[in-house]
Amino acid sequence: MSTEQKIKGSTREYSYHLLKDRILHLELEPGTKISEKEIADELNVSRTPVREAFMKLAEEELLDIIPQSGTIVSRINLRHVEEGRFIREKIEKEIVALACDFFSEQFRFRLETNIALQDVCAGNHNFYKLFELDEEFHQILFEGVQKERTWKMLQQLNIHFNRLRLLRLSKDSNWENIISQHKEMYQLIVNKKAEQAMKVMESHLRLVVVEQDILREKYPHYFI
Repeated sequence: MSTEQKIKGSTREYSYHLLKDRILHLELEPGTKISEKEIADELNVSRTPVREAFMKLAEEELLDIIPQSGTIVSRINLRHVEEGRFIREKIEKEIVALACDFFSEQFRFRLETNIALQDVCAGNHNFYKLFELDEEFHQILFEGVQKERTWKMLQQLNIHFNRLRLLRLSKDSNWENIISQHKEMYQLIVNKKAEQAMKVMESHLRLVVVEQDILREKYPHYFI
């Protein structure tokens, strides 16, 4: 690979990750119009890697590229939110049950460390880091029962679900309840109480259902 190709690839990836973070963190709000030229000028790069980043974000349903009109940050699709939540609930109930059957000391320690960091972030009102730790908590469960590929598969289906979760944490947080449920699941895994752990997981992943109507009423322009 030539140096030029490497630079182009790294610039595309940088543009992609920068824009994705801005969208997820609501620095670029749903419905905001953006242009390749403006982003390229801001980053001091050519338009080609930015265009490629736009295409990748469109594939992930974070941007809507409308011919003859322009590009806007996609609004949160509540049907897609529910689909993502539904599939995660069905799979993660089984994942946490497996964790109760065989979860090594190494992964129990990782969960315990993760939860301790959640408490620190909540105390500092660092909601974006808390979201990352929330994601990591669930990822550790998948890794601990050797279902890493399943976790990766779920990520594409969960784009809109995760956007709503991040909105919830940053704007109308009930993080104390979220962390409490994580702690409860950890104890149930340690004590190998699979049936109870499945019930807590189900309740945990349905928090969004309860709160999405409140968020939609407060931020109607964010949703379709």
